[in-house]
Amino acid sequence: MKILLTGATGYIAQRLLPVLLQNGHEVVCCVRDRSRFNHQRYQSENITVVQANFLEPDSLNEIPLDIDVAYYLIHSMSTSVGDFSKMEDVSARNFKIRIEQTNAIQVIYLSGITNIEKLSRHLSSRKNVEELLKSEKYALTTLRAGIIIGSGSASFEIIRDLVEKLPVIIGPSWLNTRSQPIAIRNVVEYLIGVMNNKPTFNNSYDIGGPRVHTYKEMLHRFAKVRGLKRWIGVVPVMTPRLSSYWLYFVTTTSYSLAKHLVNSMKVEIICKESNINELIGGIKLIGFNKAIQLAFGKIEQNQVLSSWKDALTSSVLNDGISKHIQVPVNGCYTDKSQLEIQNSERVLQNILSIGGTKGWYYANWLWKMRGAIDKLAGGVGLRRGRKNPTELMVGDSLDFWRVIMVSREEKRLLLYAEMKLPGEAWLEFRIINDKILTQTATFRPLGVWGRLYWFSVLPFHGFIFPGMIQKIAKS
Repeated sequence: MKILLTGATGYIAQRLLPVLLQNGHEVVCCVRDRSRFNHQRYQSENITVVQANFLEPDSLNEIPLDIDVAYYLIHSMSTSVGDFSKMEDVSARNFKIRIEQTNAIQVIYLSGITNIEKLSRHLSSRKNVEELLKSEKYALTTLRAGIIIGSGSASFEIIRDLVEKLPVIIGPSWLNTRSQPIAIRNVVEYLIGVMNNKPTFNNSYDIGGPRVHTYKEMLHRFAKVRGLKRWIGVVPVMTPRLSSYWLYFVTTTSYSLAKHLVNSMKVEIICKESNINELIGGIKLIGFNKAIQLAFGKIEQNQVLSSWKDALTSSVLNDGISKHIQVPVNGCYTDKSQLEIQNSERVLQNILSIGGTKGWYYANWLWKMRGAIDKLAGGVGLRRGRKNPTELMVGDSLDFWRVIMVSREEKRLLLYAEMKLPGEAWLEFRIINDKILTQTATFRPLGVWGRLYWFSVLPFHGFIFPGMIQKIAKS
């Protein structure tokens, strides 16, 4: 079958795509920025890439007409720009118009469980999208999931941050809210199982794991799996705003995402009974503890296929990564260093391993301080780390940077700053003729404050950057 996969750079789609290819399907991957998607990693002739932005109807003409099934895996909750519910509304309407022009017989939508009257804004938006996607031209199958547990998922990473960083956890009252978490492997099995499964046409199903847990219980279970002892208490007087700040400062999530998550975590997410398992068959539900073990198995083997942090949430990158590959010259300040090197391959690997647990090779305490300042200013901070310790791909988050260009052939890495700045910043590493390592920091200031910022950090640059290039060349 010919499958349209929307949101192909997202967390769920990157888990679903390899399974679709293994099952022999032809997959059309729909992405907002083609430069972010490396289809060569899949080594398949059955994959094509189209560039389309569902907020711009004209761009959807790239979607082929001869598709059989379409997966709608688009959401905007993590965006830091605009009203995410309006964006989801517009995207769904534009998607429906285009899909009705194709040969598609089925659309599969992954939504959230919405079984109570008073929903969070996030879940209300998901429910609204489900209604918008219904059509007489194709069948709609909706799978409604609760929190998803897997390596790189937002829920997993937030629970991990809380448990591993805090020996004593004093949390808000929503820690007593009940939820029915589901393993990412089961989510993918359901998404595959309903495809072209006619009894599921024009129906919706709640999907969840085998047991219901409170968030507090999940934290305790995570700690037990990791061999940690944690004391967890609940403070009933913590307001939603304080809860959001608490989640933001302790975990790697952004404040806008933390705010939406807190509102959703106050809502019980428990599945209604259905016959979905009978219709699909063969799905063995994975419990919470086992899901955590499987996630860490992937992490320890450096096999994390996708991360929620891969999503572009920066307002300046909304127009696409390719717009920032050309580093500006006019009106910019630069700090450039270069060194002769002996072993270009070793140095290149040092470059591609920078950040995350490896650190920044020199004066890591200053990098951590800068990350803490950024966090206090409402930025992403230094806690996002990296998905893989030795490999980078375009679009990856790297601490408070975003990878916008990486090439082993060109021996080049270009990073764009996503920290809070009065301007724009790039950091580039390049090896020339296998002999010269260059390191260039570029800053394009915004007004007087931007210029004052540059000169205020210049003394630190004079200390950090020479030391960093020396370490990279010799480590």
